[in-house]
Amino acid sequence: MKPIIAIAITIKIVALTATASQAQVIAYPTKSIRIVVPSSPGGGLDFVSRAIGQQLASSWSQSVIVDNRAGAGGTIGPELVARSTPDGHTLLIVSASFAVNPSVYPNLTYDSVKDFSPIILATTQPQVLVVHPSLPVRNVKDLVTLAKAKPGQLNYSSPGAGTLSQLTFELFKSVSGVKIEHIPYKGAGLSMVATLSGETQASTGSTVSVQSHLNSGKLRALATTGPRRSPAMPEIPTMTEQGLPGATIGGWYAFLAPARTPRSIVDKLNSEIARILQLPETREQLAREGSELALGTPEQLGKHLTSEIQRLGQLAKASGAAKQ
Repeated sequence: MKPIIAIAITIKIVALTATASQAQVIAYPTKSIRIVVPSSPGGGLDFVSRAIGQQLASSWSQSVIVDNRAGAGGTIGPELVARSTPDGHTLLIVSASFAVNPSVYPNLTYDSVKDFSPIILATTQPQVLVVHPSLPVRNVKDLVTLAKAKPGQLNYSSPGAGTLSQLTFELFKSVSGVKIEHIPYKGAGLSMVATLSGETQASTGSTVSVQSHLNSGKLRALATTGPRRSPAMPEIPTMTEQGLPGATIGGWYAFLAPARTPRSIVDKLNSEIARILQLPETREQLAREGSELALGTPEQLGKHLTSEIQRLGQLAKASGAAKQ
């Protein structure tokens, strides 16, 4: 009889566990959801988090709070979320800078892979290589030719060492074999002003950050850095189209939760955020910002993060931005 009793007990435990898991799915969310944004209000991360948060609040009848935690190179927000209760009520939205930080800041108080549960890769955004209109170049080939004729005499601006803008330009330099000097500024705004004024000859930025300057003729776009042309500016050819496929790089936004967040909650978030991203009004908003949908499973995001940490880390080391 003992084996029969043991089997019965085991079946009951399994049934109770399954019931508890189902109850967790049904119960979530049970309170306000906080989306931590490791940047100031008004940027791309902030825009996407608020667009998603508004729809989540509507569909789940729970308030969604966007909590901007800028500073320390974007490391404050991830540290906060890594230490939060893994119940799905505190989320983190990150950009490509999240993958650079392990190389730039070797003493991080969190592990960028082990301390988070991937939810979904939301969007991707190419960078745009722009130059001051006084520079006598019309395409990437012209810029490479001019830079090789004047090695070290041209310069480019970036929002700072280790930023995606700097790494994008350093990748371009590496692939094309040109020598163009880097001048870092404190933030994207000052970096773009430097190129607009002619203080620097070139820079890279997101489609939304350069679009108005292209329309006014204050900047000239030479290429986008994504795998295909950007829907926001389809007239501008990619690096690949201009003979530099190795210079393909871009930004992205992804949602994470604290490590050990129950898989049922992660799956529910993945499904709902994917649904929201595919709504016509959301797609239209994102398109205006130069973003394309990425989507996919939590596992795919996990692989993407690991790959980007390695790739962007290598670029950061080659550029001198990473701490050796």
